[in-house]
Amino acid sequence: MVILKSIRLFALIFTLQFLTACQIPYLVNNAYQHLKLMNQRTPVKQVIEDPSTSDETKRKLRLAQDARQYAEQQLGLKPTQNYTSFVELNRPYITYVVSVSPKDKLEYKKWSFPFVGKVPYKGFFSKQEALDEANKFDKNKYDTYVRGASAYSTLGWFNDPILSSMMKYKDYDIVNLIIHETTHATLYIKDNADFNERLASYVGNKGTELFYKSKEGPLSPTVIKLSEDQKDEKIFSEFISRETDKLKKWYEENKGKFSEEMRLSRLKEITERFKSEILPTLNTTQYKYFTQLQINNASLLSYKTYVYDLSDFEKAYLKNHENFNEFIEYCKTLESSTEPEKQLKQYIDDQNSMVN
Repeated sequence: MVILKSIRLFALIFTLQFLTACQIPYLVNNAYQHLKLMNQRTPVKQVIEDPSTSDETKRKLRLAQDARQYAEQQLGLKPTQNYTSFVELNRPYITYVVSVSPKDKLEYKKWSFPFVGKVPYKGFFSKQEALDEANKFDKNKYDTYVRGASAYSTLGWFNDPILSSMMKYKDYDIVNLIIHETTHATLYIKDNADFNERLASYVGNKGTELFYKSKEGPLSPTVIKLSEDQKDEKIFSEFISRETDKLKKWYEENKGKFSEEMRLSRLKEITERFKSEILPTLNTTQYKYFTQLQINNASLLSYKTYVYDLSDFEKAYLKNHENFNEFIEYCKTLESSTEPEKQLKQYIDDQNSMVN
């Protein structure tokens, strides 16, 4: 344990030599805040045994342990000591994430970091710091989006705790979150944040479905409710995929020909289409909030990162005989790829050619 931490610290110090001056304070502050968080961890077993812990918190902590074990033992995800400890935050979110995009095209602003490469977001441990970062960008040239996050993954570098911010979720959302973040600890491809997040979203969704079918049976009320939520998520994913593709094309075809008023009108059309065409088809209320958002390029791209067309992962899962361990092992073969999405599509196309 001590040796491992020393190696990691040496690697970080070595990497700092190659960073710009503006990156170093950010990374040092985040490292300090993260280590501060790590020092607040209490073993889950101890929290559950504590008489002052509420029955509901105990129940959800046990559920999280079940989900962690299922992810490792049944889904083929990497065994870790993640989520075996607990931290009480006394705030709704652990981090706040900033996303940025130019106003005249649907394109991410990306930040470069050690080990993970380029990512389309930047996280802060305080909301004010995130807002300050967003305000650095000229509002006449850039759209910004700041959102709270209830969890994050250190990709296996540290033993990530369960956070009190996760306890507000519904049971199956906690299971999904545990599986999602465990996927990051299992496989993370440098410079490919979109692929990493979509893979984790797919594995979280499918893994949660399999978890509850195993735990309660395929016709349980939880499985039925989960199925309704996932049907709505598929509809929303298809909608976001379609709309972002169309908007990207609109920017390209009208480059230099539109005013800010025209742009805002074009964005408003997306919300109106959702209200009139999508919302009436949904079985749940989980996406009702979308009608109240003042969407912009940055927020749309944030959705695109997580839910844009997850169908290729489902096709790969089916190709691997609906065996999750085989599917995960295939995904691991993409780890050295510079274009994992393209390689995944080729894998699927090759299978379709064989069938035809």
